[in-house]
Amino acid sequence: MSTSPIDALNARSSGATPATAGSSSADADRFLKLLVAQMQNQDPLNPMDNAQVTTQIAQINTVSGIERLNTTVQGLNAQFVQMQALQGASLVGHDVTVAGNRFAVDGSRAEAGFELDGPADQVTVEVLNAAGHVIDSLNLGALGSGTQGFEWDASGAADPALCSFRVSAKLGAASVGATPLMLDRVTSVASSGGGGLTLALEHSGRVAYGDVRAFN
Repeated sequence: MSTSPIDALNARSSGATPATAGSSSADADRFLKLLVAQMQNQDPLNPMDNAQVTTQIAQINTVSGIERLNTTVQGLNAQFVQMQALQGASLVGHDVTVAGNRFAVDGSRAEAGFELDGPADQVTVEVLNAAGHVIDSLNLGALGSGTQGFEWDASGAADPALCSFRVSAKLGAASVGATPLMLDRVTSVASSGGGGLTLALEHSGRVAYGDVRAFN
């Protein structure tokens, strides 16, 4: 049984590392040489028809096209990382919303938020001091799913900047998941090893760019 040029190329490259974009023209050259050799040495009683030749040419074009597409995607990814780094640099000194349970304090006014996994008919926020003791409780009533914000009068707290909070939500007797959210300030930006972007935050430390819930 005769072997097609594509099969020969596959056999030649089996066990080798994947071809790079630079090897695309070399592969095409080898393909054409194998195709010509196959046509010169074909069985006169069973010659290749036009459909076979067309199919094999289409196959090598597909392989070359995939290599060019991979190269293009890699280039676009590099440009995306550079653009993301530039955007991240503009965030330095600004606030972002991330998962966390600290308050943003402005005088006696403290702000925070949370995200509910579903609607709840009873939502309660407990405020804790630096020692972890409950010093206040807020009854927020019924709330829908999604992101919610709230304020706390911190005038009676000794050091509201060190206070934290926890959220409990219920729908009837069932608990509803709640993720605490906080404002934090970006102090620097760096590229991570995987090509992504990492933000250094004042209170939360290093946080992946994709984990930021909102830019304030």
